Amino acid sequence: MSGTSEGPTPAADLDGSAATESDSIASPRTAEAYRSVFDAAPLAMAVVDREGLVVGANDQLGELLGSAPQALAGRIAADLVDLASDARSWHAYREILRGRQAKLRCTRRIKNPDGQSFWAQVTVAPLPQDGPGVVLLSVADISGHRELQARLRHLQMHDPVTRLPNRTLFFERLTAALETESYEQGGTGRIGLCYLDLDGFKAVNDTLGHRVGDRLLAAVAERLTRCAEEAGTGRVSTPLVARLGGDEFALLVEDSTGTEQLADLAESVLTAIQAPFDITGRRLSVSASIGVVERQAAGTTATGLMQAADTTLYWAKADGKSRWTLFDPERNAHRMTRQALASTLRPAIERGEFTLEYQPLVCMEDGRLRGVEALVRWNHPQFGVLTPNRFIGLAEADGSIVPLGRWVLATACRQARRWQLDHPEEPPIFVSVNVAVRQVWDSDLVADVAEILAETRLEPELLQLELTESAVMGSAGRPLQALQALSDMGVHIAIDDFGTGYSNLAYLSRLPVSVLKLDGSFVRGFQYEGEGVAPNPADEVVVEAMIQLAHRLGLTVTAECVETSAQAARLRRIGCDTGQGWLYSRPVPPDRISGLLEVRV
Repeated sequence: MSGTSEGPTPAADLDGSAATESDSIASPRTAEAYRSVFDAAPLAMAVVDREGLVVGANDQLGELLGSAPQALAGRIAADLVDLASDARSWHAYREILRGRQAKLRCTRRIKNPDGQSFWAQVTVAPLPQDGPGVVLLSVADISGHRELQARLRHLQMHDPVTRLPNRTLFFERLTAALETESYEQGGTGRIGLCYLDLDGFKAVNDTLGHRVGDRLLAAVAERLTRCAEEAGTGRVSTPLVARLGGDEFALLVEDSTGTEQLADLAESVLTAIQAPFDITGRRLSVSASIGVVERQAAGTTATGLMQAADTTLYWAKADGKSRWTLFDPERNAHRMTRQALASTLRPAIERGEFTLEYQPLVCMEDGRLRGVEALVRWNHPQFGVLTPNRFIGLAEADGSIVPLGRWVLATACRQARRWQLDHPEEPPIFVSVNVAVRQVWDSDLVADVAEILAETRLEPELLQLELTESAVMGSAGRPLQALQALSDMGVHIAIDDFGTGYSNLAYLSRLPVSVLKLDGSFVRGFQYEGEGVAPNPADEVVVEAMIQLAHRLGLTVTAECVETSAQAARLRRIGCDTGQGWLYSRPVPPDRISGLLEVRV
């Protein structure tokens, strides 16, 4: 039986008066009225008076509690079934004895005098025909039902392939670990997570079948469990290992001691999984990528922790797989910014958030302005003015480079025509516009250029399109046809950042290209002249050779990133045609270009 009640003595507590012997002893009429019911009923029962004392009990209750029924008479009923162990049940029980509540049903774990315990469902209901406060107490042994429930819950909460806790149980444990009372009662107040999936597992499933794949997953689960047990040696708790689905696993570390503990665990997991597996006579090898997150439990949510782990797992795979990567808040903030930019790119084009600045292209011989390169800027309402390196890659990835590129092309041509009309006495300057390869594949660039030139009335010779070296040198099929058509139209084609790739120079002669733009890395080798440091003669040799090659092929050369007059002098000496860089001007608004048309830069 359970111990004595921690609640007040029923008689004194319920009505403030002491119980008399005549009040607490069952009347013959009451006992006889229920004796036949007690004898026949399969349910263990007892009648309890208003003071909470047992009036009479049947054999089933005596057998259940390990006591003779006669010995239960006069005992405090609440003590027999542990009703005072929680405040809510104790209060409800007293209210029933006072006639203020209709019924109580609760579950208790009851211990017999021999030390055996069982789960019981206890029901207390009034017997109004015997006067207020007289109640019927019934007790049902539900141990078998509880055991069945436990087995069903185990099946529901565990993965059938690996026998590990599944996603449902994992999130249940994770949510409980992040509840305030869990980490405020002691421990480190921190939580860690290793979130991993197997590299190359899909190939196992595809080539050897799901049966072999399942056996491999089970073998991986065994190794992860061993890693967790070793990591838990000498610590308060062992990491929870769970299979979240597919080839994804997680190791949850409650009360973690810091990133070093999680790093050690991740290293041990990588080592364990990299060892070959013997599955049905086959020797299989896989590796794992692991995202590691470790932080204070306070302020952390299950969703937030899993998002961070998923992001870090992606980094581990992107960084080369077969490794673990620690969550980096700064890197994540950059990723979130990229996502925010990607999601608003297309609407930003429609809202007119983009503008163009222009950087002069200056003739090296006479210092006069010959053209400008159009450079797009995004006036983002949240992040301010963004340069192309912040969003062009995103635009190429999601296809928005096509409408953005079309807008840039039209705006630049319109502006070039405006300069021509505003300064009729000056030689017209050309405008150079960057074009992504995806614009050639995903749109009719030739038609777009023809339409814009016709609309703006700009001569084709005053438009230059820039493509990167890697894009142009590998052109074939449709891109090459488009470039040829544009060249035939009179539009100049320039290779941007020339010299940074692995160019097939023989192929260069067959491309419809008229301009090479030397990458700034070649020009920077000239920057130390006049500063007491001898320049590298090889830089000048390489640049001079490229310029001579271009001229032999009938091409002009533009040098990027010209920053000093010494660089400009050396480039002019070896025959470079035009220069671009901060020596002449930074990218500026259109009105500033108007002021440069009449002067030597």
